Amino acid sequence: MRRSNWEDYQKSIADDHYYYGRSCIRQNFFPGSEKAFLEILAKELGRDIYDDPLHSSCTGIGYHSDIVPLDTIMAVVARQFALMDEAGYENFVTSCITSFGIYTEILSTWEEFPETEERAAKTLYEATGRKLVKPKNMAHTSDVIFHFRKQIAEKMCRPLINVTTGEPLRVVEHIGCHYAKIFPKKGIGGSEFPYVLAGMIESWGGEVVDYPERRHCCGFGFRNYLVQANRGYSVANSQKKLDSMAPYRPDFIVCNCPGCSMFLDKWQYTIAEMEGTTYGEGGQGIPVLTYEEMAGLVLGYDPWQLGMQMHQVDVEPLLNKMGVQYDPTTKYLGKNGKYIGKPAAAAVNNCNDVGLYEIKV
Repeated sequence: MRRSNWEDYQKSIADDHYYYGRSCIRQNFFPGSEKAFLEILAKELGRDIYDDPLHSSCTGIGYHSDIVPLDTIMAVVARQFALMDEAGYENFVTSCITSFGIYTEILSTWEEFPETEERAAKTLYEATGRKLVKPKNMAHTSDVIFHFRKQIAEKMCRPLINVTTGEPLRVVEHIGCHYAKIFPKKGIGGSEFPYVLAGMIESWGGEVVDYPERRHCCGFGFRNYLVQANRGYSVANSQKKLDSMAPYRPDFIVCNCPGCSMFLDKWQYTIAEMEGTTYGEGGQGIPVLTYEEMAGLVLGYDPWQLGMQMHQVDVEPLLNKMGVQYDPTTKYLGKNGKYIGKPAAAAVNNCNDVGLYEIKV
């Protein structure tokens, strides 16, 4: 039975007419995910979403790295909101967890300290001639997919089921820190009971895997990675999570933060190279998906159109479990049919261990 105050952990999510804020990291590492989100919203769900070419970075990474001052990022965010208003929208949806945290922090700061909002509005007008208009509703893109999870389930052609065994796929969900830990009431389920990804997994036939380090950071940590001398802290945090989840044999990991997706994916290759340790089946890694890729697969999208060839850990073992039809010869071909290159050791199978973890009965 859910707690009596479960409603405190819910949030209002607009049903249509979204102004879309892209993600710097996601565009670089998982560009197919942003494209998939736009296609799912517009084509599958018939919603109006505007992808504005005038939109810019929120400068969140620079802010959290003490490069971009607070007043500067407030002016940048004020411009994003002004662009939303000029385009005729009032529902702001952002693809990046860091951006979501930044927008939430700044809106909360403006509410608590009105003089900062006045200062940002003044700077915006002096610099661009635009007026600050705050959004009526703000959500992360994972909130929107969660909001429509039942409609997606109605259209689903590939549930999260192992076609060989008939059993639900075992899924580890990882929530980005900037989604619900900074402002717990801004994320579905808060920091205590985050349900945004678990709700998708359950609605689409999968089983959510619980494990001791389920809420541990992915390891990104900004300064822990951006400063080269600190990267050992980053990979050690990722290793702690992976060590904790491996005995439960998850079929894949899904994240709602582009940074988390990147680090839990690419650090598996690093750990394999450094220590000869792999976490998945047959000496391979555990596939790491974005929630857009997960939604795209259940809707029947081609994995290479989703951009899943960009992953460091090969996704074919998961595709085979789901019964996904794919052409291995087109995995690394661009739209023009030319070879686009292959990530170094995309499959974490260059180690000889074929089952590092054994479940003892």
